[in-house]
Amino acid sequence: MSHTTPQTIDLLIEARWVVPVEPHGVVLEQHAVAVDQGVIVALLPIADARAAYAPRERVELGEHVLIPGLVNTHTHNPMTLLRGLADDLPLMVWLQKHIWPVEGQVIGPEFVRDGVELAVAEMIRGGTTCANENYFFPDVIGATYRRMGFRAVVGLPVIEFPTAWAKSQDEYFERAIEVHDSFRGDPLVGTAFAPHAPYTVSDESFERIRVLSDQLDIQVHLHTHETAHEVDEEKGKSGLRPFQRLQKLGLVNDRLIAVHMTQLTEGEIAACAEAGVSVVHCPESNLKLASGFCPAEKLRRAGVNVALGTDGCASNNDLDMFGEMRTAALLAKAVAGDAAAFDAAYALRAATLNGARAMGLEDRIGSIEVGKQADLAAVRLSDLETQPLFHIASQLAYAAGRHQVSDVWIHGVRKLAARTLVDIDTDAILAKTHAWRERIAAIDAG
Repeated sequence: MSHTTPQTIDLLIEARWVVPVEPHGVVLEQHAVAVDQGVIVALLPIADARAAYAPRERVELGEHVLIPGLVNTHTHNPMTLLRGLADDLPLMVWLQKHIWPVEGQVIGPEFVRDGVELAVAEMIRGGTTCANENYFFPDVIGATYRRMGFRAVVGLPVIEFPTAWAKSQDEYFERAIEVHDSFRGDPLVGTAFAPHAPYTVSDESFERIRVLSDQLDIQVHLHTHETAHEVDEEKGKSGLRPFQRLQKLGLVNDRLIAVHMTQLTEGEIAACAEAGVSVVHCPESNLKLASGFCPAEKLRRAGVNVALGTDGCASNNDLDMFGEMRTAALLAKAVAGDAAAFDAAYALRAATLNGARAMGLEDRIGSIEVGKQADLAAVRLSDLETQPLFHIASQLAYAAGRHQVSDVWIHGVRKLAARTLVDIDTDAILAKTHAWRERIAAIDAG
């Protein structure tokens, strides 16, 4: 009788349940995830794992479900510092009277760095391990994510008016290429073009973005069809709907991450499916700003990759992907008039693998599969709020809250241990946040 020596690995996580997301809808009981050098090397029953592996660290999660780390596919994370500044206002009043004037006086490297630090701490505590970022000073944003060990795709902003980041069209592109080059090959931080929206970006800029996106093989992360007003305004200017204009410019392809998309025709939905466009649904932000309803279930049925995002904290007001899953699922049912729409298992997929796919990261993250990076979150389901427990996916989508996230790993590195952030100075983050609160309140009052 032969005895095989157990293989030494870095980490073995043993969980009551594992939801790998791929295959879809599967729940594994009493399974373990073996991790070495940040990569998942096996997913197997706990008894088999104990026989096969000698881990340097073993984590036993007897009351938990282990899921892929959640993917927030549309964020403006420096805007955590503007959380709750101006609520319950019409969109243009909110923007023109409050958000833009304050941003004009505070945007800079320190504001961006401190806002991202606060956001990373909040996201990790909520089980989010990856963000698709869209804001100015992407060099600082990317450096902050890298320093904090958080996975992100950082948007390279393009807009047709001067800002603190760039003064001309050429400077936006020059700086975009510099930032892209600085993160080339980084294990955690990537880049995408982030033209603001069709109404703030010219045809010439879009054409340059299309060529560079192809050359650099990076995504294009774009707000579009957010409101009916936006669509009507574009039709008045060019005679085209914004999506038609993007089609004409060659941007409707499998690199397009189209955010919001509340105003869509059947033809546009079909075109998204055919071209491989990913749509990011931000239900809570759209509800709060009364922007409209993304036809998420129609998109799903058509075969479009639908991901989820929170948007920025100035219009949400949190980075809670559990809340976003629940709202997306409930809203889709109401909009579709179908209680079976956007079911629980799909909501989890939209918050994980679909986001990874939208960002071009599906080969690395978004599901618990051998060969992928160990971006993982453990959710404790023994709380009275999630009992009795009949169906794991339903509990995650409709009952669990981010306060039940106990442990988080990014690339196999522990970032949250029994609800305590690892290597993040929360007191320092709060002190800086309080200082920004005083400064911003004085500006807004003025």
